[in-house]
Amino acid sequence: MRIVLLGCPGAGKGTQAKQIAERYHIPHISTGDILRSAIQSHNDLGKKVKEVVEQGQLVSDDLMIELVKNRLQADDCKNGFLLDGFPRTISQAKALEEMSGIDVIINIAVPEAEIIKRLSGRRIHLASGRTYHVLFHPPKEADKDDVTGEPLIQRPDDQEEAIRKRLMVYHADTAPLQNYYQQSSYQYINIDGAQEVQTLQQALFNILDSQS
Repeated sequence: MRIVLLGCPGAGKGTQAKQIAERYHIPHISTGDILRSAIQSHNDLGKKVKEVVEQGQLVSDDLMIELVKNRLQADDCKNGFLLDGFPRTISQAKALEEMSGIDVIINIAVPEAEIIKRLSGRRIHLASGRTYHVLFHPPKEADKDDVTGEPLIQRPDDQEEAIRKRLMVYHADTAPLQNYYQQSSYQYINIDGAQEVQTLQQALFNILDSQS
């Protein structure tokens, strides 16, 4: 099964993608993982990616397309894959069509107010990477790590102003992509991502079971 999973930051793509990949025995391919792997490879392509990232620039469509193309040629993709974070633009979508067929595109739709609540509530213990949420998974003592008692921090990109900027960029990039897929011959499904995690998971499984 070949799946494209779309959704804005905080929509829960990573959580759902992991469960889908395990259930259907396909690799979960996220753009973040691809970029990290490329940098660690130290090959010519990886060096290009590292240079772009270190300069604080966005990886170009051409470079991202080349990275995804290489990844989809790996043996573990022979029976399908789940793409998370790619495509982000129409040019990437067209390039993907040349690389591989797609069985279903699912967009996890979450209202902006819910996204801001999810992301702005995150708190992190830097030394360990332990993550909390002021509403959904609060620490035992406010703003302190459960294990060490050390202070928790809010990442700069989890502050409301930064989240709104990220959402503006996402919607500007992906609104045309969603329209493109809605008008295509592909099966494109919008699903309510504001549901409880387990409810959303079962809804996704029901959709995908009907495809297999």
